[in-house]
Order: sequence, then C-alpha cells, then structure tokens
Amino acid sequence: MPNDLTGSRAPHSWVAPLLSTLVTLPASGFALLYGGLSPMACDSCDGPQADRFTDSFDAAWAVLCTGLVLSLAVLVASWVLPWRQRHLPARILLSVAAPGTVLVAFIAFMALVDWP
Repeated sequence: MPNDLTGSRAPHSWVAPLLSTLVTLPASGFALLYGGLSPMACDSCDGPQADRFTDSFDAAWAVLCTGLVLSLAVLVASWVLPWRQRHLPARILLSVAAPGTVLVAFIAFMALVDWP
C-alpha cells in the first residue's frame, strides 16, 4: 500500500481518453456537418410545410449544438482527471460517455426535425 494519500499513478491512463478523442471529434464533425447541411432538404418547401420544418429545425439545431458542447466537456473531463489508479473507472466512463453523447445528440436531432 503506497504511503501517499493520492494513490498510485496509473501507467496507461491516457489510452481511454485518446481512443475517445479519435472517435468523438470526427463523429462530432460529421454530426455538425450533417446538421448544418440538412436545411437543404426543404429548399423546395413552401407555405406551412416550410414553417413546420423551420420551427422544428431551430429546436433540433439547439439540441444538437448543446449535445456537442456537452460531449466536448465530457471529453475534456476524461483528460483532466488526475492520472491515479482510483480515477481509472471514472476516466473510462467519461471516455465512453463522450462519443455516446454525440450519438444521442444526433439521434435527437434527427427525431426532432419535421422532415419534408
């Protein structure tokens, strides 16, 4: 048992956040690009259909952006936890939660938009 109160250093604590970063950042970029280009789906819409799409898109875009910011915050938290053995489960949980948050935000975006 180590004498210091902070616990022993975990030697490979960087692996889970690195893998999470390699998945989360491209997935976030794809979600943002898809969400940003999706208003073109209603280019030919007019009248009430265009109004419904615009209203639903505005709410869905806010949900997507909030989810992506949240996933970035979770990703940063997985990197900044102290690199000690006792923080390893939390680091792995945060590393898995970051791309999961992107997925949930993207699914919510797709479900909220009233597609034409």
